[in-house]
Amino acid sequence: MPAQIKISARQIMILTALFTIGSAILIIPSGMALVAKQDAWIAALVGVGAGLLVLYLYSKIAALYPEMTLIGIMETLLGKWLGKAVGLLFFTTLFINAPAPVLFYLGNFMTTQMIPETPILAVNILFALIILLAVRLGLEVLVRSAELMFPLFTLLYISFTGLVVSNIKLENIQPVLEAGLGPIWPAALSFVSTVFIPHIILLMIFPASVNRSDQTRKAFFIGSLIGGLMLVVVVALAVFVLGPDLTARNIYPSYALAKKISIGNFLQRIEAIMATMWFISLFFRITLYMHTTVTAIAQIFRLKNDRQLVLPLGMILVIMSVIVYPNVPYQQIYDTKTWVPYSLSIGLFLPLLLLSIHALKRLGTKKNNKPDDKREDRGEDGA
Repeated sequence: MPAQIKISARQIMILTALFTIGSAILIIPSGMALVAKQDAWIAALVGVGAGLLVLYLYSKIAALYPEMTLIGIMETLLGKWLGKAVGLLFFTTLFINAPAPVLFYLGNFMTTQMIPETPILAVNILFALIILLAVRLGLEVLVRSAELMFPLFTLLYISFTGLVVSNIKLENIQPVLEAGLGPIWPAALSFVSTVFIPHIILLMIFPASVNRSDQTRKAFFIGSLIGGLMLVVVVALAVFVLGPDLTARNIYPSYALAKKISIGNFLQRIEAIMATMWFISLFFRITLYMHTTVTAIAQIFRLKNDRQLVLPLGMILVIMSVIVYPNVPYQQIYDTKTWVPYSLSIGLFLPLLLLSIHALKRLGTKKNNKPDDKREDRGEDGA
């Protein structure tokens, strides 16, 4: 993954859209329906708006240090050693809490819905091998593959939504706002923490953009908005078609939604559409997690060749994906009670801390320069 690789704003937009959708397309409707019930689609819309504010925070940091990755920004603002320590802690905990659980989702989905007699470890190993190959080939190959896969993903998405629309029942969302705005906020927070807060790792690839920083930030926002709105539609369809109770009880409501497709007793059982869409978006999400983790560790320890980290981290990823969630009830409790505060700590409080330190340093620089300016003025008057 050489440093001279450059990617276009369009590629960043596509990569961001696929990363945004990620695993959320299959799992997020369930948690939102559990909290907001029939108003889950409203909470998803609120979540998109709040998520864009979080992304503005990230773009502000990127604009202040356009030539630096997230690790470089931490070392600049926190100091060399403290910045390295915080960066290592950041990516170590993220590695345990993000790519490993996402790989678990894949294995659990395959072994419970499609190939129940296959061990989850076998599924995880096979998918991890593809991810590690993509990481070794580098960012340039990854973004080009995203350009090739995104049209297919979009076509499958449009086909899926078009075929499901005929099953909509408006009574499933009535009465609207029955419990008021109270349940909307925690559901929207869950949406933001799952869909948008992980975007902070994309600061590791921003310096690779070949375009001006304003074009990169615009592509970042557009890609995130596209992915967010796609998820809003999926959440809305799940509630409109399945109803809030069935959506909340189903671990993978989007997959159950695809099973509802039936046109003239001819076009049936095409839930593979949803599975294919999920494999595409999940692949890019985990691969970006792995790529940024490998890049971050290489920068922290000043390694010349970061490819030597790929295989060891891949082995750890597979092991963690099997042990991170002992069972599904534990996974559901963890996702609702642990992931949200953890994501806020790394995706909201840490960026705010970095911006605060930047502002304090800038203020201190201005104060130090003022006396020098006055002395210069006096010297010129005396002359």
